[in-house]
Amino acid sequence: MQLAKRLDRIVEPQTIRMAKLSRALKAEGQNIIDLSIGEPDFFTPEYIDIAATLAMEQGYTKYPPVAGFPELRQAICDKFLRDNNLSFLPEQIIISTGAKQSLANIVLSIINPGDEVIIPTPYWVTYSALVQLSEGEPVFVRTTIDKDFKITPEQLEAAITEKTRMFIFSSPCNPTGTVYSKSELEALAAVFEKHPDIAIVSDEIYEYINYVGHHESIAQFTAIKDQVIVVNGFSKGYAMTGWRLGYMAAPAALATACEKFQSQFTSGANSISQRAAITALNGDQTPTRNMTEAFRSRLAFMIQALGDMPGVKIHQPKGAFYMFPDISSFFGKSDGTTIINNDEDLSMYLLHTAKITTVNGGAFGDDRCIRISFATGMEQLQEAMERMKTALANLQ
Repeated sequence: MQLAKRLDRIVEPQTIRMAKLSRALKAEGQNIIDLSIGEPDFFTPEYIDIAATLAMEQGYTKYPPVAGFPELRQAICDKFLRDNNLSFLPEQIIISTGAKQSLANIVLSIINPGDEVIIPTPYWVTYSALVQLSEGEPVFVRTTIDKDFKITPEQLEAAITEKTRMFIFSSPCNPTGTVYSKSELEALAAVFEKHPDIAIVSDEIYEYINYVGHHESIAQFTAIKDQVIVVNGFSKGYAMTGWRLGYMAAPAALATACEKFQSQFTSGANSISQRAAITALNGDQTPTRNMTEAFRSRLAFMIQALGDMPGVKIHQPKGAFYMFPDISSFFGKSDGTTIINNDEDLSMYLLHTAKITTVNGGAFGDDRCIRISFATGMEQLQEAMERMKTALANLQ
């Protein structure tokens, strides 16, 4: 059987690869601490589970509308107004099987072969893969740890060409935890205002996991509002990863296009998840706030633990639940058996020596770093950091 050539344009995400390795080694009986996966270790809040059970009892087990239940689309509009002071109509909202599908719908509905998409690095692994699947051209703009991994207006302007059709970024950012302030977003918006044909995809899936105050969306600036597509979902803020539910808010014409696209792929997202999501948005937000506070405590620990490791360079994330330290000082070093040539070597060294899984930064566009998730319990984090410190100290 001959497979399609489009498969050659993408590879399996390193995040998924490391999670697979972790599961395989655990199945062999090894004591692996998994710091590779971007999944809250909390259970879905009980009131959301109850809503799902009630939905089944009430017969919400039939095909849902492709774009999502009207009540959920309205609840999302209410959420945008309540939390972000953004006004959307229900027809601008499309519910999908996870934020990843929302992103796929957007990219495949806009990008033609040869179109350019600007992606600041580091970036979530799926952004570039979707551009490549659409036969577009990713244009990577490098940011650095010394600049808090943020793209500047000058860098953005320099990257724009007559072929530029889209810009994709996340705030809070996966993998760095970087959060753009209102003034920083306003400066970027001023550049986009001069280029009204560029679509701006703002991935805000980590909105509620924010350690510096109120979330700021680039969609708030009136001059570019019709260029912005906001992507969000329920997996991170409500610990609903397995429920597979995300959404987008977009100009009406694009929302209609994405609905058309989705109708040929999956049709409507899971009906039970949708009914539960209505309750998630309209219900008590205390569990979400408590989860964020737990992450805040873990972040403080991780900053101290990694900061005490010679050779590890860190910045302070302001959102999400990742550390993205620069570990390039270990390149060329060895423990006498293994030579560390690059970021992937270091991740594999930590896996086999310290029995912890991380993800090499090259997967996110920065091969001087590794990503470490602290979406796991404090006891495991403490053990993992002790193991990591010992393993790195053996590299000379």
